[in-house]
Amino acid sequence: MALIEVEEVHRSYRIGGSWIRALDGVSMNIQQGEFVAVKGASGSGKSTFMNILGCLDRPTEGRYRLDGIDVSRLHHDALAGIRNRSIGFVFQSFNLLPRASAVENVELPLLYRRMWPGTRRRRALAMLEKFGVANRAYHKPSELSGGQQQRVAIARALVAEPSVLLADEPTGALDSHTGQEIMDIFRDLNGERVTVVVVTHETKVAATADRMVTFRDGRLVPEEAGTRSHLNLDAADHLSLVRSNAG
Repeated sequence: MALIEVEEVHRSYRIGGSWIRALDGVSMNIQQGEFVAVKGASGSGKSTFMNILGCLDRPTEGRYRLDGIDVSRLHHDALAGIRNRSIGFVFQSFNLLPRASAVENVELPLLYRRMWPGTRRRRALAMLEKFGVANRAYHKPSELSGGQQQRVAIARALVAEPSVLLADEPTGALDSHTGQEIMDIFRDLNGERVTVVVVTHETKVAATADRMVTFRDGRLVPEEAGTRSHLNLDAADHLSLVRSNAG
């Protein structure tokens, strides 16, 4: 069984007096441990697709199963629970709480699980150590570089051991050297069997993935497999993930 199973998913929105179809019968599977890049021009449907994968939206028709659970028709509270338990998010703009320290930001998903404070703090510090920013644990985001903030964000995304990591333009706010460091982290995580799905418009970032999927007019176009070294990407719009995995 695939980790992510999307079957004939449609998503339509009512705008004024008209219905706009953002997704038109999308079907695909993502296996545990895959690293998938998502691309497509603005309005192609990829943002809607990623919102559905992240349980931030629900399909109008069709089914979406995450780790064997049909989440297609779950109510909002149940979706928030799935996000907290099964999905880690990494954003272009980091989305760290500005008044909280790095370790407090990493603790956030565990706080929503009502984990005992001592255990929560130990796990958060261990994740900061894993990503090389333990020495900045008690600094606020404004006191960190962009690369350090993204490392903290990755630690937060993974501290609750989610099934899948969804990344929205994770290098978009970073210089090329720091961006490469972040992608190396994703590659290493994928080597540890973490499932990674990343939206990007950068060729080098997409080339890190094992598989690329492309959206056009709400549909998937034929996939390009084994193209890590020679991807040619269109300009991509930003993914509109605006909520954290805490719901």
